[in-house]
Amino acid sequence: MKTPVFLWHIRISREPTADHRCTFVMTSLLITLCTYNERQNIELMIPELLAVAPDATVLIIDDNSPDGTGQVADQLASKDARIRVLHRAEKLGLGAATVAGFQYGVQNAFDYLINLDADFSHQPRYVPALRDQMTEFDVAIGSRYIAGGGVVGWTIKRHVMSQTINFLARLLLRLKTRDNSGSFRCYRVSRLAEIDWNKTISKGYAFQEEVLYHCRLLGCRFVEIPIMFEDRRFGKTKINWKESLRAVRDLVRLSIGSLWR
Repeated sequence: MKTPVFLWHIRISREPTADHRCTFVMTSLLITLCTYNERQNIELMIPELLAVAPDATVLIIDDNSPDGTGQVADQLASKDARIRVLHRAEKLGLGAATVAGFQYGVQNAFDYLINLDADFSHQPRYVPALRDQMTEFDVAIGSRYIAGGGVVGWTIKRHVMSQTINFLARLLLRLKTRDNSGSFRCYRVSRLAEIDWNKTISKGYAFQEEVLYHCRLLGCRFVEIPIMFEDRRFGKTKINWKESLRAVRDLVRLSIGSLWR
């Protein structure tokens, strides 16, 4: 039986101590998964996440999934103290669930927060690379649209919807990053704490662009690393034309607000 290897991210305090020696402080990582009917996926996903980030805390934010995702999450949490579960009474939207994860990270004083989809479209193997960027940046994006990144298993319709939303995000919100609609990102929690989440307007998929918009206004430093986006293992995608049109509407509203600002 192999001895488990634990990876620790260390930061050096810039403040001198009384005897002028360096102070080492261990950084903390929260990984958030927003779930709705992802029972089969999370049973496999969480062990893989903890394998690549054994010092992390994993928070499952479940919107009362009818397939029993919340109950499975509770079972996993009962066996591993690194797993936490946040139950919400109903399906209130991806944006609201993501904000709940942000607020948990802020309230519990985590250093970094990684959010990703719970359906294996975002592969856990990229987590260390995202985390490594936080020594220099405030937001690290797992990007499908830079050299080395890509998408596997999409229809033409999905490609058109995604590319259109990303074009509009760059045009309307003046974002310079290429992949603004994906949720696979690592954030510096202290910067998330500066945003008033009560003033966000997006409840659905445009929330991903809105987060980057608010981070841009704060002057956050951005970086993108290439990832391969793979189609989900189990279940059906929740993205459709209706959600895409809502996202376009929200981007326009944000753009108008930006002009007013």
